[in-house]
Amino acid sequence: MDAMSEEMESLHKNFVWELILKPKDRKIIGSKWVYRKNESTSEKKTPTYKARLVAKGFSQKEGVDYDEIFSPVIKHTSILVLLSLVEQYDLKLE
Repeated sequence: MDAMSEEMESLHKNFVWELILKPKDRKIIGSKWVYRKNESTSEKKTPTYKARLVAKGFSQKEGVDYDEIFSPVIKHTSILVLLSLVEQYDLKLE
């Protein structure tokens, strides 16, 4: 319960969504909780728990529920190339 409360606080604090009235011609995308337990290490005696609220995006249909797909993901090799160029040309990276 503590992990779920912490996740909800984080979602509200970061303005992840805003509540609106459901449009009549749209369906609601469901959600579910995903739980993880991190086993204790030698320094910690008690395990830690994580909870994430995830959308059931698999229920969406392209062209009906969404038109575009965007995922801000970068490949590990792209970062290495960028860092190599910064080093090679003695640039500053922020």
